[in-house]
Amino acid sequence: MLIDRSALLSPFRYPGGKTWLIPRILAWLTPKNPRPDIFIEPFAGGCSVGLAVAKEWLASRVVFVETDDRVASVWRTILYGDWKWLVAKISTFQVTHDSVAMELKRSPVTIEQKAFQTLLRNRVSHGGRLAPGSGLLNHGEAGRGLLSRWYPHTLQKRIETIVSMRDRLVFLERDGMDVLREYTQNPRVAFFIDPPYTASGSKPGARLYRDNQLEHEELFRIARSLQGDFLMTYSSDVHIRKLAAQNGFQIRELQMRNTRHIEQQELLIGRDLSWFGVP
Repeated sequence: MLIDRSALLSPFRYPGGKTWLIPRILAWLTPKNPRPDIFIEPFAGGCSVGLAVAKEWLASRVVFVETDDRVASVWRTILYGDWKWLVAKISTFQVTHDSVAMELKRSPVTIEQKAFQTLLRNRVSHGGRLAPGSGLLNHGEAGRGLLSRWYPHTLQKRIETIVSMRDRLVFLERDGMDVLREYTQNPRVAFFIDPPYTASGSKPGARLYRDNQLEHEELFRIARSLQGDFLMTYSSDVHIRKLAAQNGFQIRELQMRNTRHIEQQELLIGRDLSWFGVP
């Protein structure tokens, strides 16, 4: 299943992003009647899924949660801050190796400055990585170097679209596990759980993210207690498969391509995946 890339809304290039999964998410939510009151993405990152749900009005309210203060600065600026300053800065910034290096060395004073610095680093780093030590693009796409992922007009339009949906978007800079616990008893909530962490230290999450530790057993215990429906994704891992089986969840295997265009297997986990097709 393909998605029209011109319809993408997130300003981030995110490692492990779930843009490719959006058609599946929409296929899961669209038949629901009544639609969920709330759609929660507790480990939001670039929030491509939550934004797509909001755009299609598949929930009355979309709540997305992120604990990384840099990523949070972007969402706080767009939803609650001076987003026009951010758009203007993006539109006028001239990307060169010197200008990027100088900007990334600055100590931001305002949340808007921090948001711009975060987006800049995200767009010009290998694979969109924000983790410490991430290198900048050299050759980039079609040999365009740092400019290969810096699209000021596209970023401006995406931010403006998000702003137009602010009445149904809520951002929380909190621990996603705590938010899940708060909504366990509400059957009118749907959850997309995509933790940017891995069950094995050799997996990409340990390299890509600053916050890469998670109690996987506890996450599955919480998921089992949710009254509302949920979908969960993980990179393929024996331990995760065992946890899913122990909690009575179903699994479907998905093939996706990573940022290096290498095919890898992802797991889609839920209570009832009959809508997805044959296991």
